[in-house]
Amino acid sequence: MFDGNIMSGGGRDDQGDFLPMFSLDEEYNDPNELFDDLLPLLALKNNVLFPGVVIPITVGRDKSIKALKVAEKAGKNLVVVSQKDQTKEDPEIADLFDVAVVARVVKVLKMPDGGTTAILQGRKKVRLEKFVREEPYFEVKYSLLTESVGEEAVNFEALISTIRDTAKKIIELSPNIPSEAVMMLQNIKSPSFLLNFIASNTSAKSHIKQELLENETLSEKANKILELLNGELRMLEIKDQIENKVRGDIEKQQRDYFLNQQLRTIQEELGGNPQEMELLELERRAKTKEWPDIAKKQFLKELTKAKRVNPQIAEYSVMLTYLEFMLDLPWSKTTDDNFNLHNVKKVLDEDHYGLEDVKERILEHLAVLKLKGDLKAPILCLVGPPGVGKTSLGKSIAKALNREFIRMSLGGLHDESEIRGHRKTYIGAMPGRILKSMEKAGSSNPVFILDEIDKLGRDHRGDPSSALLEVLDPEQNSTFYDNYLEVEYDLSRVLFIATANSLSSVQPALLDRMEIIEVSGYSTEEKTHIAKDYLVPKQRKEHGLLSKDITLTPEVLEYVINNYTKESGVRSLDRTIASIMRNTAKKKAMDEKYKKKLSIDEVVQILGAEKFKDEAYLEVKNPGVAVGLAWTRVGGDILFIEASISKGKGKLTLTGNLGDVMKESASTALSFIKANAEFMDIDPVSFENTDLHIHVPEGAIPKDGPSAGITMLCAIASAFKKKQIKPFLAMTGEITLRGKVLPVGGIKEKILAAKRAGIKEVMLCSENKKHIDKINGDFIKGMKFFYVDTMQQVLDHAVGFMRF
Repeated sequence: MFDGNIMSGGGRDDQGDFLPMFSLDEEYNDPNELFDDLLPLLALKNNVLFPGVVIPITVGRDKSIKALKVAEKAGKNLVVVSQKDQTKEDPEIADLFDVAVVARVVKVLKMPDGGTTAILQGRKKVRLEKFVREEPYFEVKYSLLTESVGEEAVNFEALISTIRDTAKKIIELSPNIPSEAVMMLQNIKSPSFLLNFIASNTSAKSHIKQELLENETLSEKANKILELLNGELRMLEIKDQIENKVRGDIEKQQRDYFLNQQLRTIQEELGGNPQEMELLELERRAKTKEWPDIAKKQFLKELTKAKRVNPQIAEYSVMLTYLEFMLDLPWSKTTDDNFNLHNVKKVLDEDHYGLEDVKERILEHLAVLKLKGDLKAPILCLVGPPGVGKTSLGKSIAKALNREFIRMSLGGLHDESEIRGHRKTYIGAMPGRILKSMEKAGSSNPVFILDEIDKLGRDHRGDPSSALLEVLDPEQNSTFYDNYLEVEYDLSRVLFIATANSLSSVQPALLDRMEIIEVSGYSTEEKTHIAKDYLVPKQRKEHGLLSKDITLTPEVLEYVINNYTKESGVRSLDRTIASIMRNTAKKKAMDEKYKKKLSIDEVVQILGAEKFKDEAYLEVKNPGVAVGLAWTRVGGDILFIEASISKGKGKLTLTGNLGDVMKESASTALSFIKANAEFMDIDPVSFENTDLHIHVPEGAIPKDGPSAGITMLCAIASAFKKKQIKPFLAMTGEITLRGKVLPVGGIKEKILAAKRAGIKEVMLCSENKKHIDKINGDFIKGMKFFYVDTMQQVLDHAVGFMRF
């Protein structure tokens, strides 16, 4: 409310000449008081005079001094008005407000600096009617203004009481207003003078005070003053809350300081400071630590800083955590590798069936390491479908090498700082997961599995796959830089093994740094071996059963694999065997009678109806039907391709949910047959008046790929020649318009699917012979393979009518 003074100075410069306020109360409101019709006028630059209020002003302008002298000689009265523009030194008539106050000159004082100060008391509110004189001072004619209450007496009294209470609160909250001001407010009886007194002493700007002076009714003036007071009160309350909070914080800091000083003194008396002992322990550990000179230098630098820091501040704990992390990292600590290669091979074979390429690569690495004594670890990437043992293979490798094992899942990782860490200046900073894992391993040469590397994400926080480029580059990872550690760390002795389901989403630069090893899905025969040698014993043990409690024959296991699972790996098979074990464990625990050697019928009773049914070869005697081989993400399968001709206009219809590549294979096969129609004894005219329809059954399943090329060729040729294809023959291979047969992938899965379906002979590209040679001979016993290079050989062997 107030600007720190009971009265505010006015006049030329607003220099703050103040006098104690004294109340004349009703004295100014004498209705019989008379004034001259013409009075000199004094303009105020930055203040407003209210009736009844006494203010001191510094008079400096010539016109103002002359007007003051005239007033002193003639009745001591003059008109005081505020000017609109406070920057004008010599205001004109247009620069003055219309509403003013008749004032009495209480006293004129000559100041030591030569200036003049006048003490004025407002008497009556007036309106300026006419300027009679402008030189050498203003002289005006005026009319008196009266103020009415404007509201019911009860409402007005309540309003005045509220103003009085609010003003009292402001005085109590403001440190610059003396407490005597409360008594002064209580002694003012006149509502009109109370309003003028408060309006004059408020910290509002001059134009707002002028608006208060010009109010015609007391109630209107009172409402505006109350609004000003409420605003000032809210401001003071906020200031008071801030000051109390700051005061409380300072007192708490002082209290904590004294308590800490006392605690330090007590600790010194009892024999040492725990913080100092903590740092001494770190220093002792550092002396026996084997690490690079650059790491030692960084540690000692940070330790020196920590000794100078007050243990009570937050930065101390950050520094302490950093020092402990540096000491916990295995800079030069390694585990001794197991160079007994026969033992390593034995351990790998015991834990995993198959995966010969991976095992061979590990043995090669160990062999070179044994002979040379030093070798940068390879960066391997195992690619294959889920459940084939990529991750668990890492555990076996660590076990065989006698190394520590770490697994870090990268699926969904999208923040680069997860790899490289945060700078330790940030709140909550921590090292990257690479170094955190190394700390956990406790040695600098572990087997480190980077799981699901193909599922790395990226967003505005960075690209983690780019950060991994340094980790997985044998030429760079000896100087890996973590933002938190701020010192280069050697990762060259770590055996990194990445796993992925697909390479399509892996960054090309990252692929270039890794040695890719394909891990194909297991065949039914391989799954049977895995179930018999690994899964059944494991589940028996986990369910508290002995080998004599339950026996699953290879025939039963193969039935379960073919009819209750459909996957590349063995996870679903493991869960299915667990279901059988749970059922047996329940019967044993409840002392129920059951057969120890389960038959297929008993397995069906436990597991319920069959979930899947393998496609079996049925001898087809109709022309136009050929058997192809397909690769799926859960293994291989046989595929029937049916071709039918009918009278029409040479239209080609393809059905069975075929992809673009398969449709192109059909068009290529038809074009080749048209081009070689003469050699096949097919009338070229028949293509123009015959419609061809090619259908691949199981239309709900999408199908695509080039490997059905020779199968479509045989089906179309068989349909046009009305000649049956050789029975029990399946085929796979890509075709070209030049008549060449190209190799395709997924041979192992396709051949094993053909074996399960009862196929006796398979025709494929001669370049795929190397893939056949890799398949275990026991799995394909009794099957024949016919290798081709041209489409003429395909038709000659399958249909037997070519006359080239």
